[in-house]
Amino acid sequence: LCLIIYTTIYTTFHATHTLSTMSADDPAASALEEEAAQLDGYFSDAPLDPRPKYPPLDTSFNRCVVISNLPKVPDSKLDKLRKVVLKLVTRIGPLASYDGDDAATDDEPTSFLLPFDQASNSTVGCAFVEYESAGDAKKATEVLEGYKFDKNHLLKATLYTRTEELREIDEDGDFQQPSPEPYKEKPNTMEWMEDSCQRDEFAIRYGNETAVLWNDGKSDPAVDYDGAREKKAGINWCDYYVQWSPKGSYFATLVPSKGVILWGGKNFEKLARFPARGVDFVVFSPQENYLMTNNNDRNDPEAIKVFSIQTGELLRAFPLYPRDFLPDDPSEAQQIPPPPFQWSYDDNYLARMGTDLISVFETPSMKLLDKRSLACDGIREFQFSPKANIIAYWAPEHKNQPAHVDLIEIPSRKKLRQKNLFYVTKCSMVWQEDGDYLGVKVTRHTKSKKTLYNNLELFRVNQPGIPVEMLDVKDAVMAFAWEPQGSRFAILHAENPTSTKVNVTFYDMWKQVEPDKKKGKNTSADSNNNKQSQLLAEVTKVQTLENKQCNCLFWSPAGRTILLAALGDSASGTLEFYDVDSRSLTVKEHYRANQVLWDPSGRTVATTVSQPIGGGHFKFAMDNGYILWTFQGKQIHQASFETFYQFQWRPREKLSSKAEIDEIAKNIKKYERQFTKFDEAKRRRQRLEETKGKRKLRSEFRATMARLREWRARQKVERMELLGGYDSEDEDNFVEREVVVETILSSKEELVY
Repeated sequence: LCLIIYTTIYTTFHATHTLSTMSADDPAASALEEEAAQLDGYFSDAPLDPRPKYPPLDTSFNRCVVISNLPKVPDSKLDKLRKVVLKLVTRIGPLASYDGDDAATDDEPTSFLLPFDQASNSTVGCAFVEYESAGDAKKATEVLEGYKFDKNHLLKATLYTRTEELREIDEDGDFQQPSPEPYKEKPNTMEWMEDSCQRDEFAIRYGNETAVLWNDGKSDPAVDYDGAREKKAGINWCDYYVQWSPKGSYFATLVPSKGVILWGGKNFEKLARFPARGVDFVVFSPQENYLMTNNNDRNDPEAIKVFSIQTGELLRAFPLYPRDFLPDDPSEAQQIPPPPFQWSYDDNYLARMGTDLISVFETPSMKLLDKRSLACDGIREFQFSPKANIIAYWAPEHKNQPAHVDLIEIPSRKKLRQKNLFYVTKCSMVWQEDGDYLGVKVTRHTKSKKTLYNNLELFRVNQPGIPVEMLDVKDAVMAFAWEPQGSRFAILHAENPTSTKVNVTFYDMWKQVEPDKKKGKNTSADSNNNKQSQLLAEVTKVQTLENKQCNCLFWSPAGRTILLAALGDSASGTLEFYDVDSRSLTVKEHYRANQVLWDPSGRTVATTVSQPIGGGHFKFAMDNGYILWTFQGKQIHQASFETFYQFQWRPREKLSSKAEIDEIAKNIKKYERQFTKFDEAKRRRQRLEETKGKRKLRSEFRATMARLREWRARQKVERMELLGGYDSEDEDNFVEREVVVETILSSKEELVY
């Protein structure tokens, strides 16, 4: 338009100028006069700037990324390489586009450049990409840095602005070694395990207070730290829940307005802080290398964050739900809980279930393993083995395939075992603590789907071929629990799932077989062999406890002892401490108890009545608190609070092997004498501490009496002079007489006929 107006002005000016130089009789002049008259009044009197107004020029290049270490390919493979790289970069974000750019196509946009060297007939191994936003460009550098393009090429991604900075570096200048920061010793996060009394610790949250206490399993708990330093500064140590790390090295306090704070060391010093606004809970990796936060916000694309504990770096963020996981119906979507992330035992992998797949991410890069998810049609649940990189998952009947339980090895994706199941309604998987066994509780239905029944599928994971045994249970199974570090398990079952009286049955994965007695004389070697019983890999019923009032099973971490508890608002709160070996039973009660927690050593167990934080009025507030019991059912300590939110034992890393534990058990008498001697010394110290005040008063009294005796002795000469030489303290001046006085204290008169 500006060009047209400018041309018209120029034409009019040229016509007027021409008219002034032509004669009036010239026909051409007459034509120009008529044209000028027609254009008269067409333009406004306002000044006109005919120059075009372009948008401001962006010279920052903060949306441009340089990708290097790409394969160098000839012209014949150029199109293929361009498509692969273009597909990779567009997954991160849209590329920049410009109006009127007729040369751009979907296969070759102008914001993507893959240089080609005509002289060598090959690409140069790099590419230039321009995104629509600087945020996408920064994200591209994070995603593509170290990306495994193929088996020979790991990509490098750099912002173009960074390349300009590198270009300005003076290579001929003198290099100056940066001075290292002064060394600052970090707190010893495992110092608490050096406690001379071998005590355990636990944390409690009540009211606005947070406290960490010592427990020796015999006396009342003692406070280790209660946030005194923070109270002095006028702040709360914790505003929400707390969480111990799996080995007890770190203590995490949640502050929803800010994030997560880690504490550790002897005085619980602040070690790190991780920004995670709205955090609802945290999960540590088993080896304490990573921390995962979750705010449970469905609309937050970064609801779940994974941090490195050592560096504090945010490794990756995830939405609450995987892509295409929720149904289209909003009402149905609200009922589906988010699939949880699970760590492998060695921190090498982090996995989450999606639709017909499991996404396994490698650490610390947090990239998808082999750039593809693990296909699992119809998957409903999966779990990592606690001692190996093995994933167990189950899927119902799907696409004409029967329901099945699979064991997959990671990272090879090798299928170790598959067990097909039929007429399955639901499955629940439970790993044994050492990963030796996997128990799957299967709820089946008849063909009519009107009747449900249970059976247990028991996998021997460490045996060749992973044999599976099926255990039929006629009753409904409500609970299943493995004995830690053992081969026994317990099930809670009843004919009716809603029954208040249930049975508890114990099984062993091994059957003890007595050796056959040989006739005739045996050598000493044969005699010793016959005395040793043999173990047969066969599920064996040990015993059944009938008509029990319980709904939960809790094995002691040390094994042997199990707590049968009736928890919940409508339950009786009955606690039955049962020794499976000696078959002794102790019955106690904690009314309204809703949680049972064993300490790591198995010496003490806590039962609590707690309420959720921010849950409004709690109708059982009068029962809030906790009780500590010995593993034999003796009450140690009880504490009540108006508002009680959380009780959590500090985990303890197992430093002794199974062989060392067996050796200690064999020589338990020797250690018993040592601990008896230690307990006597401890009681003596406690007794001295308790009588410290009395002993101080007694010492002061004795010192006063000695001072008075000394003062009286100094006055003896003066006292005798006043008495005319009589010494009142000389026993020879006294005469002793013995007088017997009889006094009737009581009398009784009795008539005898």
